[in-house]
Amino acid sequence: MAPMMDWTDRHCRVFHRTLSRRAELYTEMVTAQAVIHGDRDRLLGYEAEEHPVVLQLGGSDPALLAQASAIGADYGYDAINLNCGCPSDRVQSGCFGAVLMEKADLVAECVAAMRAAQPRPVTVKCRIGVDDQVAEEVLPAFLETVSSAGVSHFVIHARKAWLQGLSPKENREIPPLNYELAYAMKRAFPQLELCLNGGVASLDAVPAHLEAGMDGVMIGRAAYHDPANVLLGADSRLWGDEDPVKTAYEAAVAMRPYIAKHLEAGGRLHHITRHMLGLFTGQPGARAWRRLLSEAGGRREAGLADYDAALARLDASAAA
Repeated sequence: MAPMMDWTDRHCRVFHRTLSRRAELYTEMVTAQAVIHGDRDRLLGYEAEEHPVVLQLGGSDPALLAQASAIGADYGYDAINLNCGCPSDRVQSGCFGAVLMEKADLVAECVAAMRAAQPRPVTVKCRIGVDDQVAEEVLPAFLETVSSAGVSHFVIHARKAWLQGLSPKENREIPPLNYELAYAMKRAFPQLELCLNGGVASLDAVPAHLEAGMDGVMIGRAAYHDPANVLLGADSRLWGDEDPVKTAYEAAVAMRPYIAKHLEAGGRLHHITRHMLGLFTGQPGARAWRRLLSEAGGRREAGLADYDAALARLDASAAA
């Protein structure tokens, strides 16, 4: 599951874990300075059932990234990932994210410091290049330089990022996908663990990329907007394990104790259910589910009765 700002918070991750025990979950990107100076429990706290869960950091200062990585390791994250792919203006102004594709030597310094500061694996999420770079030249050089600092796991978003002229949303859609280059990198660097990201919209699309040699596939917005289509059945199909739930309805029921605990602690229903609106996409009752939860989300006093009412509408739709 890809790291997505404002989306893959701890409640989203618990929900996704309900659908799959094996999928690797990522936090939202957190800047190194925020980890060091901010509210750590709010930024880094998570539930025990989220494992395996990876902390993604943003930054370009080796010393700050080392300190933040050590803090993340103390929190128990399974790995620490460095963001070298986000194209937003805010990230560029801080000299991190996709702009780091132009600074492979600096990335190598950063990951070396991160590895030296703590015992967890350090990984990198990157693009195939930026702007007018020749991806076929830049990406292998980037992988060689950064892996020489001890990183063996990369997630490759198989699109360039255009740092000027395209919004972050356009950067996810307009630059053409180049899966063949990612496949070629796996052939060129068989010792590295390379995962593919970008444009993968369903669980059905995953096996072809694995058969092409990739070690894994990262899915972002498709899994957020239509989680059942991506995560439901993943454990049995990809790992041969028993699935934690068989249906989207079972997943919704399984979330009820977590929601109750959150409400009892003073949280709002919307904090969790905003991540679940797409659970029944394409199924009977999906519109009523979205409507009821969205309406409840606008009321601070909304509680389990509202959630149960939405579940009841699904029951009625299934029986119709």
